[in-house]
Amino acid sequence: MFHYRGYILLYFIPHIIYNVLYIIPGVWLEKMVVKGDSLVMGTFEDDDRELVQKRSLKGEVFEFLHKRIVAGKYAPGEWLRQEEISSLLGVSQTPVREALDLLVSVGLAERVPYRGVRVPEPTPEQIVDSYAMRLLMESAAARLAAHNASQDQLMVMAEIVAKTRPLVTLDDMSSQRQLNKMFHLTIAESSGSLLLTKLYQMTSNIFPDWMLYEYMFRHPELLESSLEKEYLEHQAIFDAIADHKAELAAQHTLEHIHNLGRELVDFLRIPASLVQKIEQQIAPLLATGHSEMKFR
Repeated sequence: MFHYRGYILLYFIPHIIYNVLYIIPGVWLEKMVVKGDSLVMGTFEDDDRELVQKRSLKGEVFEFLHKRIVAGKYAPGEWLRQEEISSLLGVSQTPVREALDLLVSVGLAERVPYRGVRVPEPTPEQIVDSYAMRLLMESAAARLAAHNASQDQLMVMAEIVAKTRPLVTLDDMSSQRQLNKMFHLTIAESSGSLLLTKLYQMTSNIFPDWMLYEYMFRHPELLESSLEKEYLEHQAIFDAIADHKAELAAQHTLEHIHNLGRELVDFLRIPASLVQKIEQQIAPLLATGHSEMKFR
């Protein structure tokens, strides 16, 4: 019996050592799958690898097109031809199609039935309409966020504001725009109103903020001062929300969006009469508890 047990041990010990040193770590690593920026347990099969590569490629194509639109390489109304972009970048049409869908979802492109995808070319009336809706909805969202924002949401806002601080060059325009939209969307989500968030997203996708960035791209002498002003305005909005000062948060938001209205006139040559008219019409709806918005 002793010799039998000794044989068993001599037989299994090498296998145990081999499994501990090689097989188990290998299986564990094989089950680690990338989720966002983290590694989590899962099965990393061929389909998973293809999915990660596919997502990465879609993101790269999206970033390429995003930067070109903000830089004015694609003019308003210009068609974004899937085949041409695929050939230009040397990729298949699948990630290009998905990147175009993503551009449409964030308002940088519009899909025309039976014709394709193009850069939006909003009319002055559409631009002013979206501007008015931003005044109404974002001031309400900021007021509600001051009451309802969670600590996690406040941390997200603070992180976004901090990330925008050093972005002051032309190469930063794409990242700046995306962070800007994330900041305002986070405020809308922090309001606690799902409907208000959806309405904000619809309005945000129509408002031509990318055209304002494109103007700054063509006038780099305005870049640093404009981005510094935007940063300070975002910081003031965040501070009021974090301090649970609802009326002050709404006021800072109105001032911020109102400054965008001035840029619509100065940068995009939107008729001042259109902007002034809509401001006067909605002014009673924007009055806060402690002060009223001063319109031109």
